[in-house]
Amino acid sequence: MHPNAKDRKLLVLAVIATLFSIGHHIDHIVRGNHVGWPLIPQITPFTVSLGFYPVIALGFYLYIRGRVGPGFWAILSLLGVLFVGLLHFGPLAVEPPKDILAAYSNPVTGWLAFGWLLVFLIVLVVTTIYSCRLWLQQRTTVNA
Repeated sequence: MHPNAKDRKLLVLAVIATLFSIGHHIDHIVRGNHVGWPLIPQITPFTVSLGFYPVIALGFYLYIRGRVGPGFWAILSLLGVLFVGLLHFGPLAVEPPKDILAAYSNPVTGWLAFGWLLVFLIVLVVTTIYSCRLWLQQRTTVNA
């Protein structure tokens, strides 16, 4: 792959990940827990996570113009996996799955929201792996 070439699959994965991110933020707003500024005065992980959107938008702009390559998406999607994964899972989770499931009176809705989160994480992992592979191929081509 030429260093300035754009990979359509990577672009599609980045768009899908962005749509799942937006959907997850909407879920936070609908269930009304673990939100932050600008919805409430406190700065929370929700607020911090909104900072990904300008970076994503800049990434799309620069990627389409050939200014950044798959390395940008590899780093950004890995940061997304770590940020979302650590906030929702593990011993230090501040927004554990039970907070998603318990926020809905209808258990099916809670499980759908939780499933959305899981698919979001899977898309981020796939995007990370795919963009890393492209990045390594690109670096090998440039160095050859």
